[in-house]
Amino acid sequence: MKKKTKATARRGAKRRKTVMAQRKVTPQLPSRASPPRLPVAHNGAKPTIRRLKTELAKAAARIEQLEASADTDFLLDVHNRRGFERELNRSIAYIKRYNASGALIMLDVDRLKPINDEFGHAAGDQVLKAVVAVLLRNVRSSDEVGRLGGDEFALLLWNMNETDAKAKAASLEKAIDNLSFTFRGRTVTAGASTGVAILGPHTEAGRAMEQADSAMYVRKAQRRHEA
Repeated sequence: MKKKTKATARRGAKRRKTVMAQRKVTPQLPSRASPPRLPVAHNGAKPTIRRLKTELAKAAARIEQLEASADTDFLLDVHNRRGFERELNRSIAYIKRYNASGALIMLDVDRLKPINDEFGHAAGDQVLKAVVAVLLRNVRSSDEVGRLGGDEFALLLWNMNETDAKAKAASLEKAIDNLSFTFRGRTVTAGASTGVAILGPHTEAGRAMEQADSAMYVRKAQRRHEA
């Protein structure tokens, strides 16, 4: 038997290393379609996640409720001044962009202060609620009604020319004039005075409110003179 040389021994060792390397099992990587499974969450984690989601939903609903209440009159459930002015500015922007039209009616409730003074603010609140009911019955769902403060209201009416807007204002006055209330055995009436401003592509919100407000006070003086 031939004696192995050093070179032969080195070649044999090299072949054995190659065979052994080929026999090693290469670990199989997970496919892209099947990502590795994450460890199962602790038993208490799922209820905690559900509770946090519920609390988050409640917080979001509460924020939405607070934002809405900030623009709403708490007594009459219509826009307050802040909410109405926001809608007026938004509507005027639409009117300017699409060349639409509308009307702003300012309305002041007559004789509310004497009712408050003689019968109390609960009686005055009853009058205001009745006035708002009249306004809501006489406008469309696309129109806006707001209480600017005290006994003053505003209406935003879409697609109204001056003639129709003034006719609508007159009909609102008549409807409110026809309201009657009984307090402490006495029958009393209130009434309303209105002013109109037409909204067009060149309207500015502040100027429209000033115009309608001025027309309303002229009408109030006229009604006082007629009475």
